[in-house]
Formats: sequence, structure tokens, C-alpha cells
Amino acid sequence: MASEQARQAEHAFVKNFASTLSAHPVTFANDYQQPPENTLRRIPVAPIDLPPPPERKSADVAPTGSIDITIKSTKPAQSYSLSVQSTDTIATIKSQLAAKPGAPPADVQRLLLKGKALADGKLLKEYDVKEGDTVNLMVKPGFHWDPSDTAPSPPPAFSSYGSQEPVGPEHITLLPEQPSSKRPGHSRIPSVVLSPSPSLTPAPDAKLADIPLLLDTSSIPSTGPLSAAAAESPYHATIAQPAFWDRLFTFLSGEFAHRSDAATAWEDFFRASKSQLSVSEIAMIRDNVGVMGMAGT
Repeated sequence: MASEQARQAEHAFVKNFASTLSAHPVTFANDYQQPPENTLRRIPVAPIDLPPPPERKSADVAPTGSIDITIKSTKPAQSYSLSVQSTDTIATIKSQLAAKPGAPPADVQRLLLKGKALADGKLLKEYDVKEGDTVNLMVKPGFHWDPSDTAPSPPPAFSSYGSQEPVGPEHITLLPEQPSSKRPGHSRIPSVVLSPSPSLTPAPDAKLADIPLLLDTSSIPSTGPLSAAAAESPYHATIAQPAFWDRLFTFLSGEFAHRSDAATAWEDFFRASKSQLSVSEIAMIRDNVGVMGMAGT
């Protein structure tokens, strides 16, 4: 019996000791290595034949030889043959075409291939143009192209009224000032006319036209000196006093809840009276009241 109790006590001690040890965390040293027998085995891979990698294609080399293309116009019917490089830009081809007798200037040309416009900054090879291809030619609207005229023709100038009358270098002529029947303090400035320079020699079939430019300043309020009658009127004597405008702003501030609304109402009345005030009186009133307008006026 005693031996049985001793065996049970020893078994309970071992069980408690093992439970206590399992509760403690396991800490490995920095140089710890897993035993080889505890490592995972590698999965065997069956040998599979892989196809060889594709060969790298050599970069396309641009052709260095010249190609012959035809540039054809429908209206007027005209055709030009050019020997160009595939690395030439469209702008270079236009300049080369413009050097041909009777060809239009480069700045008015429009080149098209299969209905698609060719951009000046792109290369010819970007449009896949080959030997013997035909490129269509058009000119910009408003330009008269005559293939029989071998001299370069500059684009026509137009007058301000849309008439196709060529005008040359201009000089400015001032016409006499015209009186105005509008209210006092408003007037019209002299009319400005752009006329061809006297040194210009017009072509035999050209007609020189004046371009009148009129500026009406009747809607601009005058801030110049007042007439003697207006300066001596009782109305002017009252509104020229800064104290009048100060009392008006105080009254409006009591009528409106916000100061900005009062300043807006005051500004509306003040702007309506500015034509009766001089520049110095306007500045004095604004300095006294403290309400500034656009650009300080």
C-alpha cells in the first residue's frame, strides 16, 4: 500500500512539473538552428522540357535612301514630284514644295494622305509613306493660288469692314473734334483714322481705303473742373461738405443691420453725385467718411 501511494504521488509531481514547464514561453538563442531531421522536405519537381526563349528582334533601321513621292492638287489641277527622305518632317517637305515654281507658300499648304491631314512636326515615315505614293495638296481658305504666277504672293490684307481691299502700312490721322449735343461735361474725343502711308506705292489694280475708328466717351462721367454756375449752386454747396456724407452714412448704418449694406447704399448715392463734385472734393469726402470705392476713386 505504501509503495502504491508513493508511486501515485510521484506521478502527480511529474504531471504538475510538466504542466508548469509547458506554461513558460520557449526562447531560442540568436544562433539557434533547426535540426536537419526537423526541417521540411523539399517537394520533388518532375523535369519538364521548356521551350527556348524567343529571339530578340533587331530594331527597325530607317532607310537612308531617298524616295520619290507625288504631291497633287485638284483645284487648281497641279502635280509636283519631290525626292524626299523618310526622316524629313512634314514642315521640311512643305518648304521644299514651296521652292517649286508656281507652288503655294509653305504657311498656306495643307498636305493630306488618304483624307488625313499631315502634322508639320511629325516625320514622313510616321505616316507610312512609300515610294511612288501620292499626297494631296490643298491651300488654306482665303488664299488665291495661281500656279501660273511664279512670283511669291503674300497673303492679302483686309480692311476692318471685311472688304478684300489691300491696305499697306498705316499712319494715324486725327479728324477735327465734333461737338456733342449731350449733357454738359461729356464730349467725344477726336476720331482716329488709319490711312495708308503716303510712301506706299499701290498696285495698279489696288484700291487704298481709310479705316475710321470712332471712340464715343459720352457714357464716361467727367471728373474735370466744374463750371462757375454749378460750383456756386446751393445743391453743390451742400453735397460738397464731408459732414453731409458723414451724417448720411451714420443714418444708413442705423437702417441696415450690416455695415456692408449701409456702405453699398451710401456708395450708390455718392456715385450718382460724383459728376457734380471735383476730384479734390471726392477725395476729401472719402477720407472723412472712410468708404473707399474701386481703385480708391
